[in-house]
Amino acid sequence: MATSVRARNGGSPSPDPPPDAPSARSRRPGDRRPDSGASALRRRLYRWDLKATPYAFIAPFFLTFAAFGLFPLLYTGWLSLHRVELGGEPEWRGLENYTGLADSEFFRNALVNTFTIGVISTVPQLLMALGLAHLLNYRLRGRGFFRVAVLAPYATSIAAATLVFAQLFNTDYGLINSALGLVGFDPVDWESSKWPAQIAISVIVTWRWTGYNALIYLAAMQAVPQDLYEAAALDGASRWRQFLSVTIPSIRPTILFTIIVSTIGATQLFGEPMLYGGSVGISGGSGNQFQTLSLLMYEKGWVTGALGQASAIAWVMLLLLLVGGAQTLVSRANRKKQEG
Repeated sequence: MATSVRARNGGSPSPDPPPDAPSARSRRPGDRRPDSGASALRRRLYRWDLKATPYAFIAPFFLTFAAFGLFPLLYTGWLSLHRVELGGEPEWRGLENYTGLADSEFFRNALVNTFTIGVISTVPQLLMALGLAHLLNYRLRGRGFFRVAVLAPYATSIAAATLVFAQLFNTDYGLINSALGLVGFDPVDWESSKWPAQIAISVIVTWRWTGYNALIYLAAMQAVPQDLYEAAALDGASRWRQFLSVTIPSIRPTILFTIIVSTIGATQLFGEPMLYGGSVGISGGSGNQFQTLSLLMYEKGWVTGALGQASAIAWVMLLLLLVGGAQTLVSRANRKKQEG
């Protein structure tokens, strides 16, 4: 027995513990080691570090958002309930600014213009982007060049693009009217007429954002499993049928995302109509024929000095976006429930 114990301990028997040292099992719960206070402090600091470190990492974002996003939004809502002039003190008006917008012909005109310009720019833009992404998804020669080329309009300055298109759509010497004259059409007043002016602005928006949305669709299409296309081809589906039955359902969340982003962009449309109108761009043309909500808000706040009305317009735009987003989410949930 002594030989086996000596062998297990490397040839020398282990020394017996001193008789006055209490063992771990015989130590009472109230007994503490001399360094137990420091160990408890380290454990407490470790727990605090483990819980607080993630919040410390995300705190800069929330502090920045609260300072430059949430506070201006709430302050704008507070201003919308007051009558505020530049350099003056706010006067409480309640919902007077909102009721004034409901009775304002200029607000209704800007609301309709924002909707029509948004529709005639967003729908063709997304349809063209979807078709362009479908073509770029195939193995084409020089595919990388075309992918970079479609993004070039997005990298172009809004001011530069708008000024170029303003010259193209010029009523007197524009290239568009010259081309229309070659095929027998009369010149179109692209600046003073309502629908031609809105179409011209929509062309600028469509030209600038089609490539951006096409690359988003292309990234989503490349994530679609090839097994689905192979199965559809074995069933005799043509490429058009594969596009409708395989590609579109697979990238439906991406399509919804681009619709939401494009709708937000159409609601905030400001630079293109202002630069296109030139000296009367802030008022949306000589007859307000293409004045959007953003232009009206700018005119009320910084031209006439009615900051309370401008704040009310800003909150109306926000509420419209929230209502539209809520309706989209509800319809999507209902569709999923029906499919399930």
